[in-house]
Amino acid sequence: MMSPTEEKDASCNPLDPLLIDDNNSFKEDTEKSPSEPHPFSQGQEDYNAFDIVRATQYGIIQRVQQLIEAGYDVNQMDHENVSLLHWAAINNRTDIVSYFMSKGAIVDRIGGFLDATPLHWATRQGHLTMVVQLMSYGADPSLRDGEGCSCIHLASQFGHTAIVAYLIAKGQDVDMVDKIGMTPLMWAANRVFSYDPVRLLFTFGASLNKTDKQFGNTALHWACESGNHLIIKILLGKGADINAINFKGESPLDIAISKSNQELVIKLRALQSSTQASKNTFIGRLASNKNFRRKLWWFFPFFAVFFIGFIPELSVSWMMKLAMFLPLAMVTNICFRYFFDESMGNKIPVAVYLGTKFWMYVTWFYYLWPYIDHSIQLHILWLANTFLLSYNFYKAWTVDPGYLKSNREDKIKTILELAEAQTLKLDQFCSTCLIRKPLRSKHCSICNKCVARFDHHCPWVDNCIGFRNHKYFIGYLFFLTGMLGFCVYGCNKFWQKECQLDFYEDGITGTVYKVLMASPWVAWIGLNAFAHILWVTSLFACQMYQVVFLAMTTNERMNQVRYFYAYSVKVAGEKQDGCHKKQCNDHCHGEKKPKIISPFDRGIFKNFIDLFGWRCCGLLRPLQTDWTQKFTMEDEAGLPYGHSQLHPGRENYQFV
Repeated sequence: MMSPTEEKDASCNPLDPLLIDDNNSFKEDTEKSPSEPHPFSQGQEDYNAFDIVRATQYGIIQRVQQLIEAGYDVNQMDHENVSLLHWAAINNRTDIVSYFMSKGAIVDRIGGFLDATPLHWATRQGHLTMVVQLMSYGADPSLRDGEGCSCIHLASQFGHTAIVAYLIAKGQDVDMVDKIGMTPLMWAANRVFSYDPVRLLFTFGASLNKTDKQFGNTALHWACESGNHLIIKILLGKGADINAINFKGESPLDIAISKSNQELVIKLRALQSSTQASKNTFIGRLASNKNFRRKLWWFFPFFAVFFIGFIPELSVSWMMKLAMFLPLAMVTNICFRYFFDESMGNKIPVAVYLGTKFWMYVTWFYYLWPYIDHSIQLHILWLANTFLLSYNFYKAWTVDPGYLKSNREDKIKTILELAEAQTLKLDQFCSTCLIRKPLRSKHCSICNKCVARFDHHCPWVDNCIGFRNHKYFIGYLFFLTGMLGFCVYGCNKFWQKECQLDFYEDGITGTVYKVLMASPWVAWIGLNAFAHILWVTSLFACQMYQVVFLAMTTNERMNQVRYFYAYSVKVAGEKQDGCHKKQCNDHCHGEKKPKIISPFDRGIFKNFIDLFGWRCCGLLRPLQTDWTQKFTMEDEAGLPYGHSQLHPGRENYQFV
């Protein structure tokens, strides 16, 4: 049994790789016709001289049938101890496999350098179509090859996530051990430098701290062995034991040191130190208390905004004010060092918004109220804006954005249906949630859920923005701009009365000095309002442009290359259908950049109405689409989306 750290060359051995015309990539494999003949098969004179092994490898079924009918035994092994079914399986020749099985081929025949079955060979190459076909003929995925690996171990170590999903759906144990006790998670942690299939294995309940029988390593040990930083981050996030000791007395940190992986050593030592401190110190115990940390995240911005503006407002000397900032800086340093981690970046912005909004309203009533124009229209406008801002923020913050939900039985059923229909593609299937993804959906790594018509994850409302709360988010931005505008207006009125500003005479420094002398608190709040209004108005304009003028989400616009097939293309004022066509290559790859047109575009006015769902007593008719159930481009009447002409469909039409 080879160690996972040793280089394997057996994935094709003893196969000549030139005889495999399919790529290891799952996506490319599923898009190709598995039984497409080799170019040599165009004329009879080209392949009549092929022996049966070569004809099988190249997918020339006529020659194969000719030789079998002439008396060749379908179960005969060649000089490399490989059966015909092995060659057909590794080259993904589904029609030839069907023919061999009709002639009595042994589906679990052992052969080759690794004493593997045809199912092992197909799994190594990532041919999901062939795996499904062989298992339909009774192939056993739990059989071990010469190295002691079953199919789920092979699929995991070669990163064939779709096959891993299918095997588990067919009943294979997610924690099945190989000859030395390694689980699929251990193989994936050691060999696959991407999120999948590790995330899929965790979704199915893979054991995190299980150890193998030969080395006593956990998945974290194996990830450290290969320096797999991406998987190490996932494992640590799941709570992997960094102090686990293997049979050699090594922890994951010891392995990182032996591999001279300085970046990993620093990361693990810091984590060990914080873990130890949480046991021995008062601050450490508080830092390990998630409930306390969560409360601190919420209240810290309120106090920070207050003290930064309040201390300069005090009637004491500036030296005393500077001295008062020292303990504030120390407390801030302790908070960031012990209580704030990476997740803070996604949680604390909403607390910052609430904190600044709270103090802006306090400033409005306590400082600015005597200086503003007390017209009834202004007060009504202010009250209406406040109410609508609070309402839209609350809805954007709390409404389900369109999370896609399913239970374990539904997930298994979906995997089996898609795999056996040969449509289980990782751009249509979420390997974390284990569900079929509707059009325009995406998995949010922060929420760890798939969201229908995903726009983006907004930390300012601590929620994803999807089709159910997108209109509230845009309303929140609009009315937040109004609130900030009122604040800037009130501050300006205050300064006009208290400072008698003359920018031409005072210049920048003189104006700033007068503003600070009038009231450091008002200056601080005014600075916050001005800074916030810049990004809020920019974000609002960007959102409206994308949704109304482009009919795209932020995700679609930022990843146009990934979604390129889903759009029509216009070059030099002329619309072209389907840039994937050969005749469009000159336009798409020429000097002029093609303009991507969303197939969901119904025109500026209709896009606007669709977003907010306004009916106006039946005068308007917004398009009602349940994006959690929208898997095709056609509507209920069988017409293209929005009754607009789209480019022709394809058999392998894909959406993300």
